[in-house]
Amino acid sequence: MKKKKITLQDIAKALNITPSAVSKALSDHPRMSQNTKDAVNKMAEELNYKPNQIAAALRSGQSKLIGVIVPAANISFFSSVIRGIEETVNKAGYSVILTQSDDSIKKEEDIINTLLATRVDGVIAALGLKTKKFGHFEKLKEENVPLVFFDRIIKDFGVSTVEVDDYKGAFDAVGHLIEQGCKRIAHLAGHSHMELYKNRLKGYKAALRDSSIPFQKELIIQSDLHLEDGRNGMLQLLELKDRPDAIFCSSDYAAVGVLQIARENNINVPKEMMIFGFSNEPFTSYLDPGISSVDQSSIIMGHTAGELMLADIKSSNTDFSERNIVLNPSLIIRKSSKIF
Repeated sequence: MKKKKITLQDIAKALNITPSAVSKALSDHPRMSQNTKDAVNKMAEELNYKPNQIAAALRSGQSKLIGVIVPAANISFFSSVIRGIEETVNKAGYSVILTQSDDSIKKEEDIINTLLATRVDGVIAALGLKTKKFGHFEKLKEENVPLVFFDRIIKDFGVSTVEVDDYKGAFDAVGHLIEQGCKRIAHLAGHSHMELYKNRLKGYKAALRDSSIPFQKELIIQSDLHLEDGRNGMLQLLELKDRPDAIFCSSDYAAVGVLQIARENNINVPKEMMIFGFSNEPFTSYLDPGISSVDQSSIIMGHTAGELMLADIKSSNTDFSERNIVLNPSLIIRKSSKIF
């Protein structure tokens, strides 16, 4: 049989006081005597009372909950950002509700509706790959719920954002490959409607231009940047009459796919072809050769997103301050892009 849920009324009946008195005692109301508070808390523990979070939010105007939306929590970059967010908001007494969109706009819309129904105090989100319309995020603004975007952001949406300097990360990575003597550098790019992939492509082109290397469209392959996309992209590049001598990937997962195909085709990395990834996922250092990558300061990004959210929650204004924080990337050079 389903166990009966203990309510304020049950505690009140057991102590022969009013439900209102129980509520005030549990919330540490200054007008309630310490004896009453102790008695109520003891009875609540004995009866295994669990407070109704949503009801409490309705009474106080705050749920002390922050919704976090990521495309996939099992990707190390996102899990590190989540850790940074939690470390920051937990100190301020907030808890995180973690959700995953699986890069589905339908799922993203459902998540927003659920978070609004749960009365979260704010939402921190990274867009899904398929998200091109933003009406569901407009809902949060209409309900005056603070919203912060990180990494996969919407530009000029009127909310705070935190991202790494994707342009600089790509520019520096491709510049490094050019310094190693590479002249025909391919780029496994992400979808151009996403701000971060657009900026990485711009950085790639600028690095070529600065070194007077002509841009060649045949060396750009756009995809979702999963491991299999990396494999398929590499196979496509190997069919070219003039193979690339380096590949800059906008994702470490795609870079692994590239490395796999290189091995299967007996291509020596880095002597015959160099590989550079983006995100500095932990596995990049475990491979042989280790994959060079652009580090995105994921923990710092999480801390920053949490701080932006707390600042917006603290503000009682209906128009939250829009702040755009851009973090500096750093190159992690490993054997895939340099002969040591």
